[in-house]
Amino acid sequence: MESGEFAREEKTGLGSIRIADEVVKVIAGLAAIEVKGVAGMSGGLVGGIAEMLGRRNLSKGIKVEVGEKEAAVDMFVIVDYGVRIPDVAAEIQERVKEAVERMTGLAVVEVNVNVQGVSFGSEAREEEHRVR
Repeated sequence: MESGEFAREEKTGLGSIRIADEVVKVIAGLAAIEVKGVAGMSGGLVGGIAEMLGRRNLSKGIKVEVGEKEAAVDMFVIVDYGVRIPDVAAEIQERVKEAVERMTGLAVVEVNVNVQGVSFGSEAREEEHRVR
């Protein structure tokens, strides 16, 4: 495997420990989706409408840049209608930073939250049922 596929590699007395970029994305996605007011991750804009990803595709709504000891995370989310977006975004930033640092040992230097859409209750519930 290429070295670019791993977020972190560490040598120990017993061998090496490697953490894949995909693992960092999944950790960030799970931390973000737990925030009240987050309807889901966004896979980008399709026909001018934000595409909401199910739980199985959380990492597609996330980009990570990882160095030897630091990481930067870009999140693309859809929020629930009626929430205060700056508060939800700040909570995402805090939770993602804490989760990635705790689980990987990388220092998270930035978490950029890109709100790509607003979900209205019934659409979010329909999407959730389709994903299950």
